[in-house]
Amino acid sequence: MTCKKQLPSPTLTPDFPQKEELDDQQISNLSFQQLIAAMKECRYCQNEFGFEPRPVQWGNPDAKIVVVSQAPGLKVHDLGKPFSDLSGKKLRQKWFYITEDQFYDKSNFYFSMAGHCFPGKGAKGHDRKPPKVCWTRWTRYELEHLKDAELFLIIGQEAASRLFPGQKLEDLVFSHHTLKGKPCYFLPHPSPLNYRWTKNHPEFEQVWLPEIRTKIYEILGLPKEQREFYENLKKPLVESWQKTNAKTNRNKKVKPELESNAPDCENPHPLQTGEE
Repeated sequence: MTCKKQLPSPTLTPDFPQKEELDDQQISNLSFQQLIAAMKECRYCQNEFGFEPRPVQWGNPDAKIVVVSQAPGLKVHDLGKPFSDLSGKKLRQKWFYITEDQFYDKSNFYFSMAGHCFPGKGAKGHDRKPPKVCWTRWTRYELEHLKDAELFLIIGQEAASRLFPGQKLEDLVFSHHTLKGKPCYFLPHPSPLNYRWTKNHPEFEQVWLPEIRTKIYEILGLPKEQREFYENLKKPLVESWQKTNAKTNRNKKVKPELESNAPDCENPHPLQTGEE
């Protein structure tokens, strides 16, 4: 029996009570904390969505790396945590070679979006495109506060089109850019549904991802041993150092001549087995 994810509950009252709308001048004068607080109270698109929006934001304003993606999916809507799905797992482990703790450290990464809310599903079951009003009303001002960023990573066509309108994602991915005077890379969306793009553009994973990883490792000061570990994994999405080490130990054969000299206990150092 399969269990399908439930979509957010429909709005009970079609006219959600709104606070007095802020104009562009007022929004531009807000502090970072005020801006985020106002954004999280926003219900501007509720009638269009048919359910109560849940704006998602993650990170400190002094974060070293800024990630701008397109919009939360249903799981992210439920959890309120960006990339808490298969796309995020691929992004962390297969593309960036970093741990979950490093990824969600708010001093390392700041996550912004073209649309901060899950926009719902379209007629064919795919996520709808994020409303453009979210960028013009919130995201463009949000990015102005991120003055300590050393690297910008723009993920997906929707986010790319907000920053470089009229340009193809493919052209943006395979060229160098700067944003606010800092290096800026464009990436395809890591969604499993987007596998054809990376399959048809092998140079992205072969040439561009190593360059992006190098930037991330330099900025975050990560050890080269961590990168080497991920590079040596054949299945980085399912393996871990503990599992790999445990498999190695299980596959070792004990030589007959050494069996008589084995210690009485099966594991004299139980904390060093590598088991999880």
